[in-house]
Amino acid sequence: MILQQYYLGCLAHASYLIGDENTGTAVVVDPQRDVDQYLEDAKAKGLVIRHVFLTHFHADFLAGHLELRDRAGAKIHLGPQATAEFAFNPFGEKSQLEFGCVRLEALETPGHTPEAISILVYDLKKSGDHPQAVLTGDTLFIGDVGRPDLLASVGVTAEQLAGMLYDSLHKKLLRLPDETLVYPAHGAGSLCGKNMSKETVSTLGTQRRYNYALQPMSKEEFVRLVTTDLPDSPQYFAYDAALNRKERASLEEALSKSLRGLSLDEFLAKRAEGAQVVDTREATEFAMAYLPGSLNIGLSGQYATWAGTLLDMTRPILVIAEPGREEESEVRLGRIGFDRVEGYLEGGIEAAESRPGLLEHADRITAVTVAEELASSSPPLVLDVRAPGERAEKRIEGSLHIPLSHLRKRLDEIPRDRPIVVQCAGGYRSAIAASLLRQNGFHHVTDLVGGIAAWEASRLAVVS
Repeated sequence: MILQQYYLGCLAHASYLIGDENTGTAVVVDPQRDVDQYLEDAKAKGLVIRHVFLTHFHADFLAGHLELRDRAGAKIHLGPQATAEFAFNPFGEKSQLEFGCVRLEALETPGHTPEAISILVYDLKKSGDHPQAVLTGDTLFIGDVGRPDLLASVGVTAEQLAGMLYDSLHKKLLRLPDETLVYPAHGAGSLCGKNMSKETVSTLGTQRRYNYALQPMSKEEFVRLVTTDLPDSPQYFAYDAALNRKERASLEEALSKSLRGLSLDEFLAKRAEGAQVVDTREATEFAMAYLPGSLNIGLSGQYATWAGTLLDMTRPILVIAEPGREEESEVRLGRIGFDRVEGYLEGGIEAAESRPGLLEHADRITAVTVAEELASSSPPLVLDVRAPGERAEKRIEGSLHIPLSHLRKRLDEIPRDRPIVVQCAGGYRSAIAASLLRQNGFHHVTDLVGGIAAWEASRLAVVS
């Protein structure tokens, strides 16, 4: 038996290829939308991908089930409570799929979503009675459980889903042997939970002992626990959850239309018609020269998540990228279903440098300089764009707190007649926020290089 995990750091997403060497059959579970790696690895191992499973309709990314259906002929399997525009095989409680030495068996585990399933994986050469692993989707994470609030807007309350989640955990998953390997669909950094570990695999026994949500408690206590202090969910989550149910264009089809270079004049004309511009270069490069109105979301961080949070999914998108990274920029937008890309600036930002007055530069500032300016007679305002939990641990005294995910809606709270220094944990989100502020007419904006980490490294005081 082959059981291979694929981990996509940008979306903190895990997918799986399960194969049997004797029959040459493979299954992919919860694939990302760009599916080349599964096809290439299966071919290298002498396997054919005949089945694709979704443990549920994911909200944070567009899954690759249709791509694998179209390119490999794979049959799609979903939980029996699922409804979709495309044909699929219901895979409900105790349903089995056996090929060679591999047996897959379904557990219906609603809670994160109503249609969620977990998949028991048996290596029949070792045991037909005890599963080697369980693929838990977003029901059980390493160190956490799936959040139950993402479907509250479509007629199922968070409390109802939390009650289902409690039953799924205690009546299904926690009855498995302690040595069962737990493989979830997400890890640390995903917004599908609130306390996920950086580990991508564990055992059920370890989770039973250390996972805060699996400790002995009543259902009422559990519901209260998992429905409080939840992180904000980006607006694109509802869009992706709905799109994963639909028959839609493949990533390959979308890229065939969008992956094209535009001349500077074509690019500027589309911008004038209302297209939004995302610049995917790193903050240092962006600061040296940028096109006014651009939103800077660098490829080095959680690019897709922040693009999905801050870009308007209903408007066309134009891309400025470091030459050679245009396709990566568009593929990573495609992973969250943002297919309305009209093209990229041919030649990158250098194509605009010959046009006088077109580009501007952005100021960045060190922690020591910020401290000096805060002690002056005309201090700047420090804007902290981290999440509430981060700020609760430590903050720069006197700073204003608006999380990056709320910033566009709360611009009226920021004074326009005072210099603004934007700060986050390490500098990635502050660069995004600073570009958003400039995009909205704030002229005296700098971002703190290195964030609060650089502030502390300079031995400057924080408030705990």
